[in-house]
Amino acid sequence: MRVFLPSVASVLLVVSAVNANPIEFQFEKRAQCAATLNTALSVATTLQAHYFDTSTGQYNGGSLWTDANTLEDLHNLMLATGTDQFGAVADQSFIGRSAQDSSTANWQNILGGSNDDAQWVIMALWKIADYKIARGLDATAYLNSALTIYKIIEGQWDSVCGGGVWWSTAHTYKNTITNALFLLVSATGAINYPTQAPYLANAEKAATWLLNSGLRNSQGLWNDGLTQDGTCVNNGQTTWTYNQGVPASGMAALYAANGDSSLLTQAQITLDATISRLTVNNILKESCDNAASGGSVCDADQQIFKGIWTKSMQFFLDRANSASLNSKYSSFLGSQSSAVFHYGTDANNDVGSVWYAPNAGGSIFTPKTSASGLEAHIAAAKYGPC
Repeated sequence: MRVFLPSVASVLLVVSAVNANPIEFQFEKRAQCAATLNTALSVATTLQAHYFDTSTGQYNGGSLWTDANTLEDLHNLMLATGTDQFGAVADQSFIGRSAQDSSTANWQNILGGSNDDAQWVIMALWKIADYKIARGLDATAYLNSALTIYKIIEGQWDSVCGGGVWWSTAHTYKNTITNALFLLVSATGAINYPTQAPYLANAEKAATWLLNSGLRNSQGLWNDGLTQDGTCVNNGQTTWTYNQGVPASGMAALYAANGDSSLLTQAQITLDATISRLTVNNILKESCDNAASGGSVCDADQQIFKGIWTKSMQFFLDRANSASLNSKYSSFLGSQSSAVFHYGTDANNDVGSVWYAPNAGGSIFTPKTSASGLEAHIAAAKYGPC
């Protein structure tokens, strides 16, 4: 059974019924919910205590891309709270050590040819830089590494299937997440660091390619990728939740960069389809989550997908900067946070992989599932009910 935290439980019960002026700081004017941030801090504290290995700078049971997301989450949280509880983690981390050691760090080797993992690392480096800049600290090493990695990914775009970035340097697959991330990092770069690279042009061509690629199906959901037989058609593979969130956050970032409001309409098609089709009782459910069979069968990557959707919703709302959209999605974000707290969290304050079923629904408990729950709380603290 879940051990409740009296200071926040009552609030969550209600919920359930180089640029020194990033856009992050321009948009973060909305009051955060202190009770939900308390819950997020508690989860983050447990996550660090249970899984982070200071000797390696990695999360035990994690991977490069999920560690990158977790680092982004911790700094997203500290920007929201104004605290520095996890302020040493970036420099301790494997990613941070690599960024600071410019004389020996070989990002090509570190990334291992994975173009989607690389872009999660960029997002982490930029969020760490946002935090450091906000605290008056030097972020140069992080910004330089992000730019180095971006240029690697930029070179992975070619004319096969009419455009798009390859999933890996093996050039065998073009898929949704890699190109949604290219849209997101390019649009974010266009806002925050416009003189460093042709970010805006890349973001616009990424959005155009995605919307014309056939990767989004008739239900408004993005399938995993394109066929590899030369026909370049939608392969009909799983509509993972994170494949719905990242394109939406990327489109909103591009809207913030170029003012094209049709991008917000396109993003909402998929966000609304997610809420309609990828939930049980209004709670996100990954296709690999199956409480009825006694447990989750989500693999090491899939365990973090739902939280990335909620983080993407936060970033979508940050960039859209719209009171009406905040209102539209507020209750849903609140429901995710409440479900994570009441259903997905165990007596050790670890968050499991299943949110929609009581008593963690046969959850797997890993650093990825904990980071996923953390993301849900942070997003709800900003845009959910309080």
